Amino acid sequence: MSGKTASEVAFLSRALKAPRIRERAAVLAERAREGSWSYEDYLAAVLGEEVAARESHGGEARVKAARFPAVKTLDDFDFAFARGLKRETVLHLAQLDFLEEHKNVIFLGPPGTGKTHCETLSCGSPQEGS
Repeated sequence: MSGKTASEVAFLSRALKAPRIRERAAVLAERAREGSWSYEDYLAAVLGEEVAARESHGGEARVKAARFPAVKTLDDFDFAFARGLKRETVLHLAQLDFLEEHKNVIFLGPPGTGKTHCETLSCGSPQEGS
């Protein structure tokens, strides 16, 4: 990619607020030249990189914007501490089937047993492996 083209791509990606395009355009252009890609294939690859970056960072941005005091995941939950809680039940709730069935879930128990942690998970905080 020539210097003029690279600076134009950098300017346009800033104007579009698409930083991943600026980062990946030159690398993908080289790969496109080597692979004899069509213009459409190159454009699709560049835009695909931007979409993938936005999807991967979108959840993080929403959690940050919500100003949650901490991010909680099922990986962080100590099932050994919460002995009265069945792991299978929590994992089933993490699938969020109760939303599609229009049912409520109520967490009852004494303080310090993980109710808030489980509630945060069911309300849509990022979860690994769900």
